[in-house]
Amino acid sequence: MSKLEDALRRAEEKLDERDYTILRAVVDAYDTITELVDDKNTSIARLRKMLFGASTEKTKAVLGDKESIVSSAQESSASPTTAADAASNVQKADKTPQKGHGRNGADVYAGAEKIVVRHESLQPGDPCPKCEQGTVYETARPGMLVRIVGQSPIQAKIYELQKLRCNLCGIVFTPQSPEGVGTEKYDATSGSMIALLKYGNGMPFNRMEGLQENLGVPLPASTQWDIVHAKAERIEPAFDELIRHAADGEVLHNDDTTVKILEMMGERAKQQAFAEDVASDDAEESVKKTSERRGMFTSGIVSTCEGRKIALFFSGREHAGENLTDVLKQRAETLAAPIQMCDALSRNLPDKLKTIVAHCMAHGRRRFVEVADHFPDECRYVLESLSVIYRNDAIARERKLSPSARRHFHQAESGPTMEALHIWLGRQLEDRLVEPNSSLGVAISYMLKYWDRLTLFLRVPGAPLDNNICERALKRAILHRKNALFYKTCHGAHVGDVYMSLIHTCVLCGVNPFDYLTEIDRHADELSSSPQNWMPWNYRELLDAVSPHPAVPQ
Repeated sequence: MSKLEDALRRAEEKLDERDYTILRAVVDAYDTITELVDDKNTSIARLRKMLFGASTEKTKAVLGDKESIVSSAQESSASPTTAADAASNVQKADKTPQKGHGRNGADVYAGAEKIVVRHESLQPGDPCPKCEQGTVYETARPGMLVRIVGQSPIQAKIYELQKLRCNLCGIVFTPQSPEGVGTEKYDATSGSMIALLKYGNGMPFNRMEGLQENLGVPLPASTQWDIVHAKAERIEPAFDELIRHAADGEVLHNDDTTVKILEMMGERAKQQAFAEDVASDDAEESVKKTSERRGMFTSGIVSTCEGRKIALFFSGREHAGENLTDVLKQRAETLAAPIQMCDALSRNLPDKLKTIVAHCMAHGRRRFVEVADHFPDECRYVLESLSVIYRNDAIARERKLSPSARRHFHQAESGPTMEALHIWLGRQLEDRLVEPNSSLGVAISYMLKYWDRLTLFLRVPGAPLDNNICERALKRAILHRKNALFYKTCHGAHVGDVYMSLIHTCVLCGVNPFDYLTEIDRHADELSSSPQNWMPWNYRELLDAVSPHPAVPQ
C-alpha cells in the first residue's frame, strides 16, 4: 500500500482531477478487498488449504530460512547443558539421511512367516570341508532372503471329500474333515480382515466385493456386513472394558468430526410430516424439541491411563463433551480430576464434571500460520517462540522425564520464553501496534484469552502441549467418511465405533490389530466373563498359556 500511495502522489501531479478520482477509487477498493481477504473467514490461503490440504505447517516451511528474530537473551537464558542438547536435537533433525538402497530389511517384516533353512550337509560341530582342520559353528546372524507374494485378502479353500457307495446296500461312506478344519464357513480371521480393511483402512464393502470378485473368491457386500456385525456382538465386551479403563485416565484428549447417518437424516423429515398432519401446537413443540440439533458427529477420545493410550469413538447426535461426560461417569470416585486437552469450543467440555482443562497450542499457533504471509515479522516472532517450547518438549521425551520433572524442565527452559511472548502479545494490542479486528489481532486475542489453558503444561504435571494425538485418531473416522460416505443406521455406526476403537487402541499400544480381533473372537466366552484379561496390552500373556490356536504372526 505504501508503494501505491507513492504512485498516487506522482499521478496526482500529471492527471486531471477526474482521472485521479477514478484511480484513487480503484486503490481504495483494492485496499478494502485486501482487508477482507486477510480476515480469517475469507482467507484465500485458508480456502486453498480446505480444498487442497496443507502440505506442512512447520516453522521453517512457513517462514523460510531468514535469520531468527527471537532475542538472543531468551536463548542464552537456557543452561549450557540444555542449549547443547537443543543444538544436538536440531542437528539430528537437519541431518542428511545416510546413503543406501532405501529398501526395507528383513527385520521390518514383523508379520512375515519365518522359515528356517538348514544346511544340506553340514551341522554345527562338523569339521570344515574346506580346510579340514577347523570346526564349523552357527553364526549369530543368519542369512536373510525376503520373498513377497501376492494373495487375496480373503482366501478360500475347497475340500473335496471322497464318497464311496456300496453297490449292494447303497450306504455312502464319507471321510472325516481334515484336522483343523472348523465347522463354520467363515473363520474368525475372515471377519478380522474385513473389519481391518473397512474400519481401519477405509475400504468400503462394495469396493472389497469388486476386488474379491476379480480374484476369484466372491464375497458380497451384504455377506461382509453379516460377518462383521456378528463378530462385533461377540467382541463388544472388549469395547466396554476399554471405556472403563479410559475413564480412569490421567489425561483425556477429545474432539469432534462430522459424520452422516442416513437413519438420523430421515428422522427430521418424518417428524415434520407428522407435525403437519397433526397440525397442533403440541405436536410442533414436540418436533422442535426432538429435532433441535441437526448435526451428527463422531467424537474421538484418547485417554492416557497408567502409561497406556486408549482410543474411543462415538457417533451420533452428541458432541465430544457429552460423550466425554458419559465416559467419565464410570471414573472411580477416589481419583482426582483428570487433565482434559481439547480446543476452545465450548461443546468439548463435559457437563457438570470437573476436569483440569488445557487448550491446544497447535490451534493457537495455526492462527498465526494462516496470516504469516501478511504479517511476516510479527508471526515469525510468535512461531519461533513456540518452536522453543516444542523443542524443549522433544528433549523431555528423549530424556524420558517423569511428569513432575517435565514440568520443572519446562518452567526453567520454556517459562522465560512464554513470559516474554505473553508480554509481547499484550503490548501489540495495548499500544495499538496491531488493529484488534484484523486477522493478526484476532489471532493475538485468541492467545491472550486462553493463555492460562494454553500454558497449563507450566503448572500441572503431565499436561500436554496440544491435541494432535486426538486429531490423528479422528483421521481414521475421516478416512472412512471419505470412502464409504455414510452409515446407514445408528447401529451400523456403533459397529464402526467398536471396531475403530479396538483397532486404533491396538495401533497406539503397538499390537497387531488383526491378531487381536481374531483371538478375542475365538475366545468370546472367556472375553465375556473376564474382559479385563483380554485387553490389547495383556491378552497375549494369557494366550501363551491357554490358547489352543496358533498365534497369528505379529
